Amino acid sequence: MKLLHTADWHIGRTLNGTSLLDEQKYAFNQILQIAKDEQVDGIVIAGDIYDRAVPSAEAVTALNEMFQQINLENKIPIYAISGNHDSAQRLNYGRDWMEFTNFHLNTLLEEAFTPIETDDVQIFMLPFFDPLDARVYYGHHGMDEEEAQQITSIGTAMNYVISDMVKLFAPNKKHLLITHFAVTADGQDDPNLTSETASKVGGLATLTASQFSDFDYVMLGHIHTRFASPSETVRYSGSPVKFNVKEARLKNKGKGVDIVTINDSTISHEYRALTPQTDLVVLEEDWDTLCDPDFYQNQPAKKDWFAITIKNFERSEHVQTNVRAELQKRYGTIIELDYQLDQAELETQNITTNINEVSPEETVNQFFHSITGKDLSPQQNTLVENIFNEVEREHK
Repeated sequence: MKLLHTADWHIGRTLNGTSLLDEQKYAFNQILQIAKDEQVDGIVIAGDIYDRAVPSAEAVTALNEMFQQINLENKIPIYAISGNHDSAQRLNYGRDWMEFTNFHLNTLLEEAFTPIETDDVQIFMLPFFDPLDARVYYGHHGMDEEEAQQITSIGTAMNYVISDMVKLFAPNKKHLLITHFAVTADGQDDPNLTSETASKVGGLATLTASQFSDFDYVMLGHIHTRFASPSETVRYSGSPVKFNVKEARLKNKGKGVDIVTINDSTISHEYRALTPQTDLVVLEEDWDTLCDPDFYQNQPAKKDWFAITIKNFERSEHVQTNVRAELQKRYGTIIELDYQLDQAELETQNITTNINEVSPEETVNQFFHSITGKDLSPQQNTLVENIFNEVEREHK
């Protein structure tokens, strides 16, 4: 069996107000061609299919056309799950009749316990869920209410879910899992974790590769770079498009998909690169360099997009200069323009950036500590986490 592993399409995404839909369509056409060239037995989309719970009409139309090309025109099966950006209920619409064309779409926890069966493989499809989803599910499936209420972290919930999946394992078959979470190697915090959110609501960043050791291979979504893969058998495909400047800073770490081949004795993966229609180029230079023809004429000016930081910039020397307009004459579309700050300003910015990058729970804890001089107690931490779980669910 051969599968194409992709994830985090985020159809409908914008980059600083610029629509990425054309870039996403361009990447999709390459993904489809790779699938046809490799003669895959299915395309795996491991969550965050849309960028928002309520996608725009343009996003819905674009995704429908993509699915039609894959599944109806080319007869390629689809194995897809919802991610934390998707609305599980909205995406679930039409699931029953989709399966008649080998379009398998799981968006609810209970659906994950019915694997897709082939002669040699069981494919378990586990969509993104939070601890409350698990408490409700297990509360309705025979678990004692008091025990169910103890499921307060995604790590605990995942242990229950995987244990129940393992009970369904068929002997003499390979067992694959498709899911959408932040997973790290045991005992490590991976610097490559560049997901679209810093939130740890529901323990998003608490899962480790060893929790999935019962599976022969795990195809992940949620982190946008394959270099965050915690092991050779627990892997991210990464997103097909660069979605922010942070991703663009990852030099020589382009976008692509994995071709996963399942044989009787082995499971292997091979990377297939995608070429961006419009790349996002990050430049950090002083003003004179940026305006030097010898420099900018060696850049993909007027072709790609640019995120530019002007180093050592003296505002007083450019009071009468429309800086963005001058740079656009040389480079074309500038997605982001920033200036290097002096040390005092930089320290202030770093404080703000750090606050923005921590999880909502940690922000509450920091505020609590600043007022009381103490950290939240375990009980208070649990209460805060449950509140943010509820908030997250309200926005699905």
